[in-house]
Formats: sequence, C-alpha cells, structure tokens
Amino acid sequence: MRIAVAGATGNIGARTAAALERDGHDVVRISRSLGVDLMTGEGLDEALTGVEAVVDAISAPPTDRDKTTEYFGTTTRNLLAAEHRAGVRHHVLLSIVGIHGIEGNAHYSGKREQERLIAEGPVPWTVVPATQFHDFAAMVAGWTEQDGVSTIAPLLVQPIAPADIAEVLAEVAVGPPHGRYIDVAGPQTQDLVDMARRTLAVRGRQVTLVPTWDGVFGVSMAGNVLLPGENARIASTTFDDWLAAGAD
Repeated sequence: MRIAVAGATGNIGARTAAALERDGHDVVRISRSLGVDLMTGEGLDEALTGVEAVVDAISAPPTDRDKTTEYFGTTTRNLLAAEHRAGVRHHVLLSIVGIHGIEGNAHYSGKREQERLIAEGPVPWTVVPATQFHDFAAMVAGWTEQDGVSTIAPLLVQPIAPADIAEVLAEVAVGPPHGRYIDVAGPQTQDLVDMARRTLAVRGRQVTLVPTWDGVFGVSMAGNVLLPGENARIASTTFDDWLAAGAD
C-alpha cells in the first residue's frame, strides 16, 4: 500500500514511516526539507500520486493562537485539497486528548481547527487523539530553561511512548476510516514535573525545576482534563520502560 506521511522528519512522523516500511508498505515522506511545502502546496500533487492514505503528524512552531491556527488551517486545507485531487481514500490525523475542553492554549486551538477542517472535508478520515508523549516533560522544561532553572506546570498526564503511538498510526492508516478514534494513552498516570526531573537525570542534565501554573499551561489544564476517556486504548510501554531504554 502506498502511504504518505506528513511531518515525516519529525519525532512521530519518522517513527510512523519506519513502522509502515517495516510492514512492507511504500512510504512517501512529506516534509519541507524533502521538497514538499504544505504551506504553499508546492510538490504536493507529485508526492501524492498513487497514494491511498495519508498520515498527518505535522507540528507547529511555538507562537500565538492566531498564527498557530493559521498554520494548521493552511497546511490542512492544502493537504486535503491535494488528497482529493489524487483520489486519496483515508486521511489520518494525530491529535491530542482533551483539547476540546481547554481554552487559551495556542497549539490546542490549531489542532481543533485541523479536526474541524478534516471532519468537513472531502476525504474519509480518522482522528487519533493521543495523550502526551514520554519525552514531552523534558521538552516543556526546555522551553523556559534559563541559567539552569526551568518553570513547569504540575500537569497530571498519562503519557505514551513515541514508538507506541507511531505503531497505532501505522495500523490505523492501513485500515478503513473510523471518524473519531478512541483515545490512545500510556499505561500509567504521571506528574509532569516528576517526569521532567527523571528524564533530565537519565540524560545527564542538572536543571532546577520550579512548579507553577503561571506559564504556558494554566490552571484550566489541572486535574483530569488531559487524561484519556473511558474505553481508551492503552499502550504497553511504561514511562519507566522508556527511561530504562535511554529516554529517546
């Protein structure tokens, strides 16, 4: 099966492409660095020739709400239009658990716009809502780190290994469209501050973490709002497993 992966040079996109190729599929990697620009549409028609399914695992650079929503909206419109012209039969979007109950987060606003456009678009679709990845905590700490000190919100999350969500995306892509898929999560709840501390330790970094809600993530994200719903699909890799494997 010929499958395109948008965001194929990113953390999840690269793993998804590798999983699909391992299973014998013909993978088309879509990325600006590879000559395909989702913002302008340049190279998209050529890339999607003969493609039956597309996995959208793109991300957006940190910015404000309007710019993030514009980025996700433009790239999604261009991708869907090119898929329609090419006769693509399945669009798979990697999304995030809990985003519909949270306002004020620029990235989540952009992801909601993606979901809206896909649901209203011309290509049969599946949205896969996933919880945060195991490497998320250290990444968040890195956003604010200055002189060895980083602020980070004490979020309650149920993180999933990047390799596990890539396997789910690869599986979904070769199957029929589902509409909205069930939530996908890791096996255990974790505190984001503790996750960051343990990840940084495994990576040999000393950073003083200051828990606070006065930052990127506010109190609207406290409690259970980021946890998966009932009947979620639970992946097997624990956070401890991921740390033991080198936190990569």
